[in-house]
Amino acid sequence: MLKAPDGSVATPLPGAWITFTPKSGSPLRLSRTTPFNKVVWAKVPAAPNSARSTAISLIMSRIYSYALRPRSLQRVWVNVEKGTSAPMSDQELIHRIALSLLKGIGPVHARNLVAYCGGVDPIFTDRRLKNTLEKVPGIGPKLVASITDRSVLQAAEKELAYLRAHRIRALFYLDSDYPRRLKQADDAPVILFVKGEADLDATHMVSIVGTRTPTEPGKRLCMDLVEGLKACQATIVSGLAYGIDIVAHRQALKNDLPTIGCVAHGLDRLYPSDHAATAKEMIEKGALVSELTSGSPFAPGNFPARNRVIAGLSDCTIVVESGPKGGSLITTDIASSYDREVFAFPGRPTDARSEGCNRLIQQNKAALITSAQDVITLMEWLPKKKKAPVQAALFTELLPDEQTLVDIIKAQGSAHIDELCVRSQWAQGKVAGLLLNMEFNGVIRSLPGKMYQVN
Repeated sequence: MLKAPDGSVATPLPGAWITFTPKSGSPLRLSRTTPFNKVVWAKVPAAPNSARSTAISLIMSRIYSYALRPRSLQRVWVNVEKGTSAPMSDQELIHRIALSLLKGIGPVHARNLVAYCGGVDPIFTDRRLKNTLEKVPGIGPKLVASITDRSVLQAAEKELAYLRAHRIRALFYLDSDYPRRLKQADDAPVILFVKGEADLDATHMVSIVGTRTPTEPGKRLCMDLVEGLKACQATIVSGLAYGIDIVAHRQALKNDLPTIGCVAHGLDRLYPSDHAATAKEMIEKGALVSELTSGSPFAPGNFPARNRVIAGLSDCTIVVESGPKGGSLITTDIASSYDREVFAFPGRPTDARSEGCNRLIQQNKAALITSAQDVITLMEWLPKKKKAPVQAALFTELLPDEQTLVDIIKAQGSAHIDELCVRSQWAQGKVAGLLLNMEFNGVIRSLPGKMYQVN
C-alpha cells in the first residue's frame, strides 16, 4: 500500500508528488514534467479562499492541457487542506469581469483561455503570454488586441463599482458558489450576476416556460402547477416575460416559493417595465440573474443565451402552452442537450397555442403531464419511506467469519473492503464473498467507494 508524503493512503501505483502553493494573484500551473501514465498527487495547501476555490479546477485544466492530450493519466489524487478565509482582491474581480467583456469570445473559448494561462489574472497581467495566446483554440489576433486594450479593464472597474453599489453578486464559473447545475453545462456563462439571496442550488429547481399570449385555461393550468409544486418546495425559474413566465413568477410569490427571473439584459434595467413591481418582490424573496453587465440593453438576440441559463439552472423544464415556434421550444431543446427532463401539458389539436406542446409529446421530446403531482412522481421527488433497519444482532446464524467482519465494521461505523482485508488478514476474494452474502441477507449495505456499513 502506497502512502502520499503527508501519510495519506493512495493507490499503489508509482507517481510524482506535485505541490501547489496558490497565493492571491498567482496562477496555478501543473508542471510540464508531469509523468505520463502515472498517478498525479496534487496537494493544495492552506491559502486564501480566492485561490483555493479555483485550485481543483485549474489543476484539472492543466492536466487536460499537458497530460491527457498525448496519453492518459491513470489516476488523479487531490488533497485540499483547509485554510483561512480571505476576501478576493478587487483586481481579481476586475479581471473576471473583464474576461466576460471581451468581444468575440464565448464561454467555451473563455474556458480554454483560462486553462491555457493557468488562471484569469495572467490573461491580463502576464505580457509574456501575448505572443502565444493566438495558439489557444478560438482566440485570434483581434481578441489578443482586445485583451491588451486598457478600456476593457476600465469598463470592468466601472462595473465592479456598480455591482457593489447595488448589492449584486458576481459568481465565476470556477467558484464553489456558482450554481452546480449550470456549471455542468459546457456553454454556461463564465460569470453570472445575481441580485437577491435565492439559493441557486436549492434541492428542487423547476423552470416553467410558455407562450407570451396564453389562454385563460393555460394561465389557470400554470397557477395550479406552481401551487402543486409547493408540496416539494420547488424553486420556480422563468424569464420574467409576458404570458406564462410572469404568471409562474407571481404564483410562486403568492405561494411563498422562491422564484428566479433570468433576464436578457443588464440588471440596471428591466424589460418589460410592466413587471417592475413583481421583479422588486422577487429580489426580496428570490433573485434576478443575468450574464450581461449593467448597461447591456434588451435585445432579441440575447434570448437564446438567456434561455440556456433558465434550462441550466433547473432539474427540469415544463412547457405550459406553446405555439409551433418560439423561445419555449428553444429552451426545451437546450434542456434536452443538458440531459435535463422536459415535460409538457397536452392541448387540443385545434389550439394553435398547444401545437408546440403536442409536437414535443408526439416526438418523444417531452413527457406528458397533467398536474404537478405527475412532475413530482416522474422526478422521484416523493418523500422516501424509511425502511426498518435490520439489526445484525437478530441474525443468529451468522458464520463466525461474518461476525468478525460485522464487528470490525460496527467498531468504526463503516469500513473499506481493503481495511477489512487488512484487519481480518483474509484474502480479498474471501472477504468479498462474505460481504456479498451478508448484503444479500440484509445484514450490511454497500456504500459508494467500496465502503460497507451495518444495517
